[in-house]
Amino acid sequence: MQLLTEEITFPVEFYDADSMRIVWHGNYIKYMEKARCALLDKIGFGYLEMARSGYSFPIVDVRVKYIRSLRFGERVRAVATLAEYEACIKIKFEFYNAGTGELTTRAESTQMAVSDESGESCFITPQPFRDKVEALLGGGEK
Repeated sequence: MQLLTEEITFPVEFYDADSMRIVWHGNYIKYMEKARCALLDKIGFGYLEMARSGYSFPIVDVRVKYIRSLRFGERVRAVATLAEYEACIKIKFEFYNAGTGELTTRAESTQMAVSDESGESCFITPQPFRDKVEALLGGGEK
């Protein structure tokens, strides 16, 4: 499968750091959300489009591997890559210290579609999302 990737850069804010000026581990979930939103917007299926589609896409799994610390005053380069889109939306993340280029964190999130009408889980990602992804991939192999 070809990969869809989006990259964003942002500062480590004071309120993201603990008393040692190190990013508190829970804030990486927020960083994942920033990068996820950028990727979904690139696909043309951000949260407003999701709501219009008649499906919700709750997070059902999150994994984070901390490698190096990010600190207040540094800049983060976040790379989000769509790793799966047919059965679920799985996004892999890499976070780098934008100044040094060092990899600091690897992560992954999985979202599953739920019908807003019935409340039932979907074991295939709804066609509108798959269509948007496949259009960006140029109709290439999945």
